[in-house]
Amino acid sequence: MTAWPTPVRDPVPMLAEVHRVWGGGSDLWVFGYGSLIWRPDFESAEHRPAKVHGWHRALKMWSRINRGSPECPGLVFALLTGGSCQGVAFRIPQKDGHAVLDKLWQREMVTGVYDPKWLQCATPQGPVKALAFTLSRQSPNYTGELSEAHYRQVFSAACGRYGTTLDYARQTYECLLAHGIVDRRLGRLLQLAEQRGA
Repeated sequence: MTAWPTPVRDPVPMLAEVHRVWGGGSDLWVFGYGSLIWRPDFESAEHRPAKVHGWHRALKMWSRINRGSPECPGLVFALLTGGSCQGVAFRIPQKDGHAVLDKLWQREMVTGVYDPKWLQCATPQGPVKALAFTLSRQSPNYTGELSEAHYRQVFSAACGRYGTTLDYARQTYECLLAHGIVDRRLGRLLQLAEQRGA
């Protein structure tokens, strides 16, 4: 049985701070840019197309449990500084906000890797401030720049408890397209997997 990696930071005080900043006095907004779009694991009252500036979606975070293993690490998406990112903003009713935050922490913050941040999101109905899970380039889970050959190797071999990195990347790409979002960077990466199999 694969052991869970040692937490980078204690996620408990980070959750307490997010609860404090949100305050519980209004509906809670959460920004999804990867699997949260196609598997949010929570009920929302509304979801909107949303764009954040100063951050971008990148397949540059090591995954040694969910989409890979310690012996063959996989990759998952992270929100890194620079550029912009189109995603989905979910509105969770005020009465459900605390429970949803606790559930999100069980899913996203077991190892304390992400830096939760409140980001300004532009939506067709106006701006909202939403919670997003970002990654520091100083994090041990940040991959840095990977070669095309390395991406091909990960796509061909990495598999974890939720399946392969390749399936995860493809599912995200298809879900983004269904929301009218074209991620050209991700599209180019997926072409590498197809070229390998050609």
